[in-house]
Amino acid sequence: MTAIRAFTFTPEQGVPPGVAPFSHATAAGETLYVTGQMPTDVTGAVVGEDVATQTDQVMRNLERVVQLCGGGLADVVSVRAYLIDWADYDAFNVAYAKWFPDRLPTRTCVGVTGLAVGSLVEIDMVCWRAEGWPSLPQS
Repeated sequence: MTAIRAFTFTPEQGVPPGVAPFSHATAAGETLYVTGQMPTDVTGAVVGEDVATQTDQVMRNLERVVQLCGGGLADVVSVRAYLIDWADYDAFNVAYAKWFPDRLPTRTCVGVTGLAVGSLVEIDMVCWRAEGWPSLPQS
């Protein structure tokens, strides 16, 4: 049976600090669950005032977590996105789609009444690799 392993990364590794107690990624066998990321940089500052700029920062943060685990965005199988203003949906879609030029993962997009750090968007994802996650240290 495969152990479940949870990992937290640091700003020195290129991942913004967490805004609550959580792991950035949890691996269970070939599946990697990446916690929702906010549009913050490694200092914790929110990047951008519009949904497109914030979506790009969120995706950079997610990509970095997946890279630290030994994968890439090609390993993403499912995404959940949260928007505080449904009027931003079209601009979000344009910014989001450019991160997946070869294959779009499944996606759920939900309107919410608020997000941490006053952000306009949050995204989490599930990734899968047949060979597992080679860059994850043993916990």
